[in-house]
Formats: sequence, C-alpha cells, structure tokens
Amino acid sequence: MKILYLINQYPKVSHTFIRREILSHEENGIEVLRVAMRSDDPNDMSKVDFTEYEKTHYVLKQPKFELLKHVFSAIRENPKSFLKALKVLFKMHSASKQSLLIHLIYLVESCNVAKVCKESGVDHIHAHFGTNPAEVAMYTSIISGVPYSFTVHGPEEFDKPLTLNLNQKIKYASRVIAITNYCKSQLFRWADYEDWQKVGIVHCGLEDNFFNEQTLNSKREGDEYRFLCIGRLCEQKGQLLLLEAFSRFINAGFKAHLTLAGDGEMRAEIESFIKQHNLQGNVTITGWVDSIEIKELLSKSDAMLLPSFAEGLPVAIMEAMATGVPVISTAIAGIPELVVDKVTGFLVFPGSVSSLEEALVAFTKLNQIELDAIRKRAFEAVKKEHNITTEAEKLAVLVGAKE
Repeated sequence: MKILYLINQYPKVSHTFIRREILSHEENGIEVLRVAMRSDDPNDMSKVDFTEYEKTHYVLKQPKFELLKHVFSAIRENPKSFLKALKVLFKMHSASKQSLLIHLIYLVESCNVAKVCKESGVDHIHAHFGTNPAEVAMYTSIISGVPYSFTVHGPEEFDKPLTLNLNQKIKYASRVIAITNYCKSQLFRWADYEDWQKVGIVHCGLEDNFFNEQTLNSKREGDEYRFLCIGRLCEQKGQLLLLEAFSRFINAGFKAHLTLAGDGEMRAEIESFIKQHNLQGNVTITGWVDSIEIKELLSKSDAMLLPSFAEGLPVAIMEAMATGVPVISTAIAGIPELVVDKVTGFLVFPGSVSSLEEALVAFTKLNQIELDAIRKRAFEAVKKEHNITTEAEKLAVLVGAKE
C-alpha cells in the first residue's frame, strides 16, 4: 500500500514524531510519499531532517502558473468532484473567520496533491493536524477519490474547533486519529455521534534506541540541581511562570541551573525577565536543538519541567521518561495519562507559581530509592504506551494499510 503523508511544514524540528512515524511505516514495508506545503531553511537542518527534506515534494515551490494548471486539469478531468469540493469549501468558509481567498488557496493546493496521488498511485492520504493540512487532505480526497485520515494533536484544534470546522473534516474522513483519550473526548464534542466510530487512538512514539534503562539509577553529581525545559518559547508552554517559580526557588537558597531548550516568539520577553530578576548565571537558552542534542541535554539533567497552559501530549515528556529523567508538569490535556502524580512523575496545578515552586522543593527532598522507583515506573509506562513501532502499526491497521 502507498500512503501520502500531507503536512503543512516538513521536516520541522518540533515535529520529530511525524518523521518517526513515517520511517517506522517504511521499515514495515509501507511506501510513503511525503508532501508538504513548505519547509524550514534546509541550511539550518540536521542531517536526518535534510534527508527527509530531499524526499519531500513541496507544493508551493512550484511556479504559480503550474499550480493553476493543475486546477484546470482537475476541473477538466473530474468536473463533478471539483464542484463537490467547491461546495464543501463554501460551507467551510461560512463557519470560518478566514477569508474566502485562504480556502481557495487550500483548494489550489489540493488540486496539486490530487495530481501527485494520480501519478503515484496513492492508496490513502494521511494528514497531521486538524488545521489546514486536514482541509487540503479533504479537498484532495473529494477530487481524487482517494480516502483520507488525519491525526489531531491539540491544543490548536481545540482552541477554535468551529472556525476550523472539525465536524466537516471528520465527516469526510475515513478515519480520525487522536493522540490521547483526552484528545478523543474533545473530538467527540464536535463530531456527529455517527462519526464517533471513526475516531481511534494512536500515540506519538519513540524509537527503540531512545529507551535507555542504564540511566534509571544515575545519581546527581554536585550540589547544584540541573533542570531542563524543552519546548517552543511561546505563550502555551508557560516559561515565564516557570522562571517566576524558579526565581523563588533560587531565592529560597537552592543552588540550581535551568536550561530552556528551544526558541520562539517569546524569546525576547523571556530574556528580559531573566535579566530583570538577575538570573543570567542560572538560566541558559539554547535555541533550537535536534534529537541528538536533546538526548545530550537530558543526560545532564536532574528533572524536566514543563508547566504548560495548553497541550496535546508533549513528546519531550516521553523523551525524558524514556531516559530516566523525572518530569514535573501540569495536570492538563493528555499529560496525566502518562505522568501520574508521585507515581511516574509530578503534576502541578496549571497557572500556579506556588504549586510549581512547591513541586521543585518536594523534588529536592526525595531520597535515592524514591527517585529510582519513579524513574523505573516512568520508563515502563512510556515504553509500553509510546513505542513508535507499535503505534505506527496501530495507525497502519486503522487506515487499512495493514491487516
């Protein structure tokens, strides 16, 4: 079977879970075509991402006249299907705050993807995210007759489900994939009851080589606590709240260093906070890091902190648990499905500086036996539920690529 993976931007440093899923399919003998609208600058890519870049067809890299030529081809070859796609487009626009032009651009993109489907003999289309990739996949499916599915991650899909018209995307899909039970429950809110049966759960996963049992009994060196936060520097990840709690922790007399691994639109504001609170010697911002660098950072950390305000289920949490690094995070969305408070990690109240500060202090009071027990339970939980080989096979079965 041949699956076309449709993504808005690929490869992307924060979307390693898509690459892992694709590569696992290929290891299982499923042919995968990678199609994306755009990419990051290839000069800034890691070696593994550059390899993916070279395998990917980019819709918007074509001249505009080529894109329009595919539209006329779609009208000529499948006039009824094109008209149906156009009718669905106007229905999408009526529920959306986006301009009609944006939806028409998605239709133009879908005509190009439909051409790829026809020329390459694609059997199924799978999109990641219920945002514009799912809309392009839907129009492509209507025009080409190739069934489609899409994976919903959150939180963006659940911030504006009516604007994104999730109901229509679910209606026309053959399958809809949720990454957690929480995610599934949110899809049930917006899907018609008869479409609930389409929704299945497939977790994001890690490769076998990410699971390292040798780190489960490692001991902290020195008297300084080394904390790590992995994630885009943006409003949803809660880094400013983390810095406020960390500042209180430092002022209480604890020796600690915090590494913020990532970059993003709030970097300047975060750097300003660090300077204002005299934390320059206690906080480092690395910028974007690849999977190899993440492993290195985790190997030097005592705990991973992620006080997010909105989430799906962060892959960074899985990576920490798989390498024996205890996690302190917020009790939101799908996080409690993996991080069970004082069992496989630590949960704090979202939006609460004092709750996070208390968790940091409580972490320092754990003895080695308690710490090792949490690490072991966390490792076993993530290995059971988030192995990419197992999860990719689940997806292949759900979309009909494997029996």
